[in-house]
Amino acid sequence: MSNDVAISFEDGVTKIIKVNPYETVMEAAFKARINLPSDCRDGACGTCKSFCTSGEFEPGDFIDDAMTEDELDEGYVLTCQATPESDMVIDVPTTSDIAKTSAAEFDTEIVDLQFHADSTVSFTLSVDERDDLAYLPGQYMNLQVPGTDQARSYSFSSGPKVENTSFMVRNTPGGAMSTFLTERAAVGDKLTMTGPFGTFFLRPPKRRMLLLAGGTGLAPILSILEKIAEDGTDQPIHLVYGVTNDSDLVGLDLLEEYTKRIETFSYSHCVSNPESTAEQKGYVTQFLDDEHLADGDVDIYLCGPPPMVDAVSKWLGDEAITPANFYYERFAPKGSTDDDESGAPISTETIKESGDTISAGEAVSTMETGRLSFTHQDSMAHLEARTGLELAVTELLMGRLSDKQLEQFRRLAQNVSTALKGDEIVDAEEFGKLNEEFHEYLFILSDNPAFLESFRRLQVQSQIVEALRNGGWIAPEVDTEHFELVDAFENEDIEAARRVLRAHSEHSRATMSTVVPHAS
Repeated sequence: MSNDVAISFEDGVTKIIKVNPYETVMEAAFKARINLPSDCRDGACGTCKSFCTSGEFEPGDFIDDAMTEDELDEGYVLTCQATPESDMVIDVPTTSDIAKTSAAEFDTEIVDLQFHADSTVSFTLSVDERDDLAYLPGQYMNLQVPGTDQARSYSFSSGPKVENTSFMVRNTPGGAMSTFLTERAAVGDKLTMTGPFGTFFLRPPKRRMLLLAGGTGLAPILSILEKIAEDGTDQPIHLVYGVTNDSDLVGLDLLEEYTKRIETFSYSHCVSNPESTAEQKGYVTQFLDDEHLADGDVDIYLCGPPPMVDAVSKWLGDEAITPANFYYERFAPKGSTDDDESGAPISTETIKESGDTISAGEAVSTMETGRLSFTHQDSMAHLEARTGLELAVTELLMGRLSDKQLEQFRRLAQNVSTALKGDEIVDAEEFGKLNEEFHEYLFILSDNPAFLESFRRLQVQSQIVEALRNGGWIAPEVDTEHFELVDAFENEDIEAARRVLRAHSEHSRATMSTVVPHAS
């Protein structure tokens, strides 16, 4: 029997392929016209080394130069050798463009359209070539707004095996998609969608699960519940669903149905408006019980607006609770663009011209997904990936920076120093922000969206802040190497820059190794 393997690229594109018995992941990928990184195909070079985030596999034959036994234990895999023993999810350290694949485009037709009060719209689409649409529960698609050149990102509310695909979206007055749905849309209308995207998806349940949803963030949670209902689980699952007003509550009938289909599932809901008639008034964090948190032995899945994600993360930190895993999806912040439906990244043109910088929070894409709590192998892998990207962007930019840009680069290095006192971190939040601005600057100057998006998806800042929240030791070389990298660019010394980046990677990993827990 074949297994489904989801290949997740750095630019957010996910491709799901079927791998037959005794077939390697790479062989199946090539059959699907996906060119994974490769060279020897004999387990000797390590070019195809990737990271398995879930699933079981037979690693095949390899030598230490390609992958060590320790790396195998941490979850690394050689796609040229590995044969799946179950469904798998593999993070591949390249973009879909380089792999000569891309997000697929699908033609669809509206078969159902429902309005829930004034705040929420749900719709169902029949998909041409439905068998070609494979996605993980929790992922999202980009939907083209008919009659415009705009697209919007929406998470599936339906499970991957359901014939027609469903979405639940917020009705934003004046928004492009909202205007279409409320004023022009009708059953039979055609829509085009592209995807799937996102790293917010269900992993195989291995422990208690806590699901948190804010508003229409319920959509991907419903997709996750449908998958669990189909597959079954013995793990306890609890959902806390929060909205602003009573009229925003939707899908309670669906949740009731899931309590019947999933024996271990329970849920509660709360409304933040103090005039609500709901039994529980307040915010999601007020209704997180010790039982559901299990002293941190819990996987948390959260989908909601940025303030909710930040509030839950802060609450867990204040309560000294470190969940085994914390996966999130958050909507774009309002006010980041002229259209509250969208969070399209702010243009980098003026940034490059002025030599200024911008934080990832200010340039968040429409749908941001990630993971807030990181294990040891996550942090090490992400730091290594960051170094690889920095080496590449250094090759691209060496000798091309203006005096003004070099001055700004040095200022950013100086800013990082203000959050340090010798080998101690004074303020983890401030250090994480300033450190990211320094490392992100070259990617902004590269004028390469794939580079910038790949860097931001690594979520290194979130890992640093989470790991160093209570202060801690930092390798003193980390700070000085920032200035040494600036010196290398000023001297147009590519070899010096390479040495600094490799040394910086080692010292960064040494720092994180002292505070980030190993996976259990």
